[in-house]
Amino acid sequence: MGNFLAGKVVAVTGAGRGIGRAVALAAAAEGARVVVNDYGVSMDGASPTSEIAEGVVKEIEAAGGEAVAVADDISTMAGGQRVVDVALSSYGRLDGVVCVAGILRERMLFNMSEEEWDPVLATHLKGTFTVFRAASAVMRKQRSGTLIGFTSGNHQGSVSQANYSAAKGGIISLVRSAALGLNKYGVTANAVAPVARTRMSANVPMELAEIGSPEDVAALVVYLLSDAAREVGITGQVYTVAGPKIAVWAQPRELRSAYASGGWTVEKIAEFLPGSVGVDPMPMLGRLQEMERAAREGNRPNAQ
Repeated sequence: MGNFLAGKVVAVTGAGRGIGRAVALAAAAEGARVVVNDYGVSMDGASPTSEIAEGVVKEIEAAGGEAVAVADDISTMAGGQRVVDVALSSYGRLDGVVCVAGILRERMLFNMSEEEWDPVLATHLKGTFTVFRAASAVMRKQRSGTLIGFTSGNHQGSVSQANYSAAKGGIISLVRSAALGLNKYGVTANAVAPVARTRMSANVPMELAEIGSPEDVAALVVYLLSDAAREVGITGQVYTVAGPKIAVWAQPRELRSAYASGGWTVEKIAEFLPGSVGVDPMPMLGRLQEMERAAREGNRPNAQ
């Protein structure tokens, strides 16, 4: 057992499997008391079971740690609130939340149904909001705490997961908003974009050159939850961890601009925009052929 998170209480959603489980185990190993949340659903959001979260609690207890299970659905306001309420009723405080829970419903945009869009946004984006909302109220009063959302490199866009990409992009903006709004209360907020072998990464339609394990991701999350990260002012950031690599994403900013005396007309825009303002090339566009070929050949990373 380590002491990076000694005395802290941390809640982790989606903690029954994969990265969420690794985060819960790592936090407990570093001294945190852990609220293990998992609705226990399959990858498409079906067939919930409370046994998934309870199994991780047993693992933590067997290793000498303290944990409690919450099997609620965090895509509801009541479910997000219950995660926080259980932390307070069990341990008296809440120092960090890590929102990993997510599902996939893959479909091309022109074929995607409302039933495939809504649950993905609800689980990823709203599920992060419900927990952040409840936790931030507690952390504001404590004047301390850390919020961690899980995004993806797919926030850049996706060929066949527009729902997932939209949710992951929204999580980044939610994290940045939380960092701004809660800064004066001593609360930090960051996002992690993992590249690791999980049930979800098995569906990535290309071979990933840089990919690690859930435990790699958990180490970064533990650091972000710690006082060491807070003391150096880490907030409003998006980090990728892929095996041996850790990277930080750029903050959004204007790239180039042009001004028109007397205002813009369509004719002036046609003349100046291509050459003066131009475009910022999409990295993913350049990889479309590679992705399509990999999908046809079935070259996907092995799941764990």
